[in-house]
This record gives sequence, C-alpha cells and structure tokens, in this order.
Amino acid sequence: MYRNLGRWCFEHRVVVLALWIVALVGTQVAAGIVGAKFDGAFEIPDSESADGLKILEEYFPDAGGSAFGGSIVFQSEAGIDDPAIQGPMEELFTEVGGYDGASVVSPYGPFGQQQVNADRTVAFATVNFEVGIDQTESAEVGRQIAEAMPQVDGLRTEIGGAALAEFEPPETELIGIAFAIIVLILSFGSVLAMSLPIGVALAGVGTGIGLVTLGTSIISVPDFATIIGAMIGLGVGIDYALFIVTRYREVTRSGAPPLEAMMVAMDSAGRAVVFAGLTVVVSLLGMLLMGLKFISGLGISAALTVAVTMIASVTLLPALIGFAQHRLEVTRWRGLIMAGALAVGIFGVGIGIPGLFFFGVGIAVLTLVASFAVAPLREQVPARPEKALRETLAYRWSRLIQARPWLFLVAGGGVLLLLAAPVLSLRLGFSDEGNYPKASTTRQAYDLIAEGFGPGYNGPLIIAMKPGSPADIAAVEVVAVAIAGTEGVASASPAIPNDQTDPANAEAFIMRVVPTTSPQDQATVELVKHLREDVIAPAVAGTTLEADVAGAVAANIDFTAYLSRRLLVFLGAVLALSFLLLMAVFRSLLVPLKAVIMNMLSIAAAYGVVVAVFQWGWFSSISGVEPAPIEPFIPMMLFAIVFGLSMDYEVFLLSRVKEEFDRTGDPVNSVADGLAATARVITAAAAIMVVVFGSFLFEDDRIVKLFGLGLSMAVLLDATLVRMLIVPATMELLGAKNWWLPKWLDRILPNLNVEGSHEGVSTPVREPVDVGAR
Repeated sequence: MYRNLGRWCFEHRVVVLALWIVALVGTQVAAGIVGAKFDGAFEIPDSESADGLKILEEYFPDAGGSAFGGSIVFQSEAGIDDPAIQGPMEELFTEVGGYDGASVVSPYGPFGQQQVNADRTVAFATVNFEVGIDQTESAEVGRQIAEAMPQVDGLRTEIGGAALAEFEPPETELIGIAFAIIVLILSFGSVLAMSLPIGVALAGVGTGIGLVTLGTSIISVPDFATIIGAMIGLGVGIDYALFIVTRYREVTRSGAPPLEAMMVAMDSAGRAVVFAGLTVVVSLLGMLLMGLKFISGLGISAALTVAVTMIASVTLLPALIGFAQHRLEVTRWRGLIMAGALAVGIFGVGIGIPGLFFFGVGIAVLTLVASFAVAPLREQVPARPEKALRETLAYRWSRLIQARPWLFLVAGGGVLLLLAAPVLSLRLGFSDEGNYPKASTTRQAYDLIAEGFGPGYNGPLIIAMKPGSPADIAAVEVVAVAIAGTEGVASASPAIPNDQTDPANAEAFIMRVVPTTSPQDQATVELVKHLREDVIAPAVAGTTLEADVAGAVAANIDFTAYLSRRLLVFLGAVLALSFLLLMAVFRSLLVPLKAVIMNMLSIAAAYGVVVAVFQWGWFSSISGVEPAPIEPFIPMMLFAIVFGLSMDYEVFLLSRVKEEFDRTGDPVNSVADGLAATARVITAAAAIMVVVFGSFLFEDDRIVKLFGLGLSMAVLLDATLVRMLIVPATMELLGAKNWWLPKWLDRILPNLNVEGSHEGVSTPVREPVDVGAR
C-alpha cells in the first residue's frame, strides 16, 4: 500500500500539489468566513461547586457566581462616590450589562457592597457570562469595554480576568523555523532537501489550524489550542518529512532511480511515520475518556493538526520530491547564502527585530542578482564524503558505551532521576491573573485589587444555601457565623436571601466569602476543604439545609481534583498501549518493557524541570515566569504528546538495530551499527524539535510557555540520555535476550511491520566512499 501511495503521488504530483493548495487556501478562507468561536471556559464536573452554581443560576442570576468572567477595576483619589466618577462608571456598567450573554455586578448595587475598599478609592464590578459564551465572544466584550471606558481626569481603569483578555497570535515559532533551516542544511547539505520538510510542515499545520478553527463552531476549543497545535505540528511535520527524505536519499545514492527510491522510502520510513503519527493521534484522542469538553477540545485539536501533518508527509512530500528528483542533491553557493540570509530574516521577525528581516531579505536579493555576474556563486557546493559507518563518531560512541554499560546506565539513569526529583512536590492547580505580564491590563487589574482589598478579593468564594424546609432558616445564620469566624477568612458578607422583602420565606441564600490568600495559593485550597468538611458540615448537621462552596476558585479546585483522580488511569492506559504496540512491532518482551520504563523516566525528568521553573520559580528572572501551580491538564497532554514522539525515535532506532541483528545475528555490532546509521537523523530531528518547542518560551501566555519547556526538555532528554546513552547500555547488557519472546505469545500477537520489506534499501556503508558532487 505504501509503495503504491508513493508511486501515485510521485507520478501525479501536479494533482497532489493542486489538491493541497486548495485544501490549505480553502480551509483558511472558510475559517475566515465562518469565524473562530474559541471557548476558554471549562465545564464543572459533578461536584459541590457545580451544585452551588445551579443554585446561583436558579435563584441569583445577577449575583456573579459564574466560573467564567472578568472584572472592571477602577481607582480615584477623589473617591468612587464622586459624581464625576460614579455617573460615568454606572453608565458603563449599564452598557456592559446589556451585551448579549453578559451580566454585571456593580459596586454601587446591593450585591456589590464588598466590591469597594475601606477608604472607597478603589472598586470593581464583576462581569459574568452565561453558559455558551465562548472565549472569542468574551474577548470581544473586553475590547468593547476598553473602547467604552470613560476618560475622566483622576480616574484609573483596568480590565481584569482571563475571559476579557485579548488573544495575541504567536510569532516566536518563526525562531524554530529559522533554526530548522540551518539544521536541515547542515544535515542534508542541500538547500532544496532542506526546504521540503519545512514546506510540508507548514502546509500541514496551516491546513490543520484551519480545520481546528472551523471545528470551534462544533466543539469547545480553548484559544491557546491552535498555538499548541502549531507547536506540535511544526515539530512532528519537520521530523516526519526529515525521516522520509533521508531514506529517499540513501536509496538514490545506492543507484536506484527516483521513482523506485520514493517507493522504497515510503515502504520503510513512510510506514514508520504513519505508525508514529497514528500513535500520537490515538494517545491524544485518549483524552476524550476524561469526559470534559475543555480537555476533549484540546485533545481533538492537537490530534487533528498532527493527523493532517502526517498525511502531508506521506502525500505532499512524495509529490514535491517528484518535482525535485535528482536536483535534491544539487546545491549552489548562491542558494546556500540565500537560505542562510532568509533564516536570519525569519529569526529577526521571531524575536521582534524587523531590521534583521529586511537585512536578511536584502542579502538574499543581492546574492541572487550578483550570481548573474559572479560565476562562482552559480557553482555547485562540493559534497561531503560519506564516512564508513564504523568510522563515524556515533559508532565509536556506541562502542564506548558498550564497553562500560553499567557505568553509563547508572550515570544516565542517575541524571534522569535527579531531574525528576522535583516532580515529587508537583502541585496541580490553576494559576491566576497574577501570572500575566506585568504591563498587561489584566495583571494591572489583579494587582490593583490585591493592593486595595487584599489578595483574596481576586478570587472570592460563594456560599450558596438552599433550605429544605422553613426550619432550616435558623441554620443559615449558624453557617454564616461559623464561616465568618473561620481562620483564613478575611471577610464574609451576611447571608443574603433571594427574596429580600420576605427573608423568612426565602428559597435560597448567598454569602460572599473573601479568603486572606490569593486564588492560586495552597492555603486557599486548604481553606475550601476546611470550610466544606470542618465548618459547614457540622453547622448543617441534623438539618436539610444544602450549603455549597462555589465560585470560580472552588470550581478550579474541583476541576483539578477531578483530573487528578483520573490522571494515573490515563497514564497507565497510555503506557500499556505503548508496551503492547512495541511488543507487536519488535517481537520482544524486554525491548518494550525497557521502552516503557525509559519513557517514564524521561517524562518524569521533563516534569521535574517544569516544576522547578514554573512551580518553584527557578530562573524566573530569565524566563519571566512567576511561581504558580501546574495546570491539571498539562501533565496529561505532555504525556500523550511525548509518548508518541518517543515512539517515533524508538521505532526509528530499534528497527535499524533489529534489522542488523536479523541480518548478522551479532547482538553487539547490531546495536552500534543501528545507532550509527540513525544518529545523525535523530540528532537533527531532536534539535529542530527542541528549538521549535523551546521558542514558545518567548510567548507571554504562561500555559504556552509551560508546554514549550515541557516538550523541549522531554525531546532533548529522550534523544540524548535515553536513545544515545541508556538504550545502547541496556541493549549491551541483555545481548540476544533483547529479542526473546515466548513462542505462545509470538503466535497470538499481531505482526505490525513498520519498516516494510526493506526491498531496495541499501546496506549501510561500512567502507569510506565519496558520494560525488551534489
């Protein structure tokens, strides 16, 4: 099938290219017409906060208990009661309250008495959104608020809350693309060969993001999902195309014609790419098992981008190679200089220095013009002679490790365990607006509330109470008194009935409780737990009064607890899938077992680095990250993505080792030969991924930064300590036992062939050769 697919795309390259252009342009145009409807809100699973929200929605629709909303913060030294301040602000609140799906709790209204500080110079109004309002719509409300904000002398206004924050598309992925150009040129020695993986990745990611944007009209997808999709898609897209192009060039150098080489490359590397891509997709779609729209939207969007990028690698790439054919091996000096100059220009855009872009483009244009007059610029770049396989640095490195396997195994494993140590203090939870960039209005609003009221006012708790009978009215006051006297509570409002004209027959009551600590503080989590278990539960004992701790902070805590309980089940399912797939691929019991253990070690080490930087605050002066808990969905997504990526490297390396072992029966040299044959490609692919992922550390969004660091560290550790150190050491220690599989198990296991028949694949060069000029 893969050979036929490669042949068809190669021979019908014009049709394939046209179809991809239509797909790319069509999805982008359709997405622009339909519009994005991103939804940053998450549904609250069955919990106390969800029960409390139902009471609030039924009896207090204007009280501001929604878990999705923001705030309008204002300050005036003349006081907020000054008619010159109060009049314009009340007009603004009335206007905002009239927006579709929005409601406002004004500090001048009956429910906003606690929203004014002691000296009445700082106040805030809460803006709450109905269920169904997505992130795109709420951000538009934030923009409208900014435009409608009154301009009064002595009045300072800020807009708080992530829901009202403006979404800014990233630019730092261009840093990764610029670096990929350099790495691919060094790896291939060919400008045209360099351009193919980048072009394929961009086509796949562009089409995938267009489809994700269209999908926001059907499913709930957070706004940062496209950034995560672009990050993953660029990395895997360049990697997948790199593997196929590398195999194609190997076969053409052995004397095969371009079409046959393409078919062989698709039947080997193409097959492995599809296997690795489907593994990433399936592991990401496993997040659907969590049963939450927010998590499902993240998984679907990332999986869709990876799937489209994988399809581009096995369809668009053969078509582009069909156009290039033998010209893949030809590089002229002018092309080399122009590619380097363009890389500098792209890098300049990525780091926000437009001058570098114009400099790079200028050099490229001057080089092209000069090449018509300067003959040396039109000459071909001499090709590097290929070393014999057993004269390469990678082969010598493998033999060095195999000579002292225990030393390197203990050293590599020790480093991974050391890096993983911080994960023992991993605290899952949601960061708050105090982690936004200091210059943003979102952060300014957060700081203004913290300074004027106290940190707890950025995340008040809502106590929703519903009496089961008239006799429970007395218990409401008991609850209110108990909460007000609780340590860790800065202030608590009286219990407000839904019917203030007849409190004795009220159907529900509400309290606003302000903690002494910020929303992301662990003490706030402990306070919620203490109120539920030790304060409210005894106070309502013997009554039918329902009293629930609700509000955005409580909802975040319940959401975190829900995911935490399911995280280990998800990780176990992914590891079990990894073990079974690798056992079927390599017909071995110990190889997949080692792979599972090493995956756990490398991912735990990446988690450890993430905890040290984002939770402990290490290197905050460099990264611009302030300490906060780790968002509960991130370990799950990181694991799903890294699992698929590590499977890619695992298959690429061990399939070569297995091929050598099957051919020679030598368990020692098969490891060294396999490592030497794949080291350059794995190193280049990993270097590109590390920089593509790592470049997102320059973004302002904390979650995007976290993904960037976690993925880049996981790939770095997997491609270095694991693949180039621990794998050769363990393979040497186990010898031929690596490939042992009980006969009864061999009979029942399906045979998954990810390397094809190897027909037409040249045997790795073991003697020095000169491949000639490209």
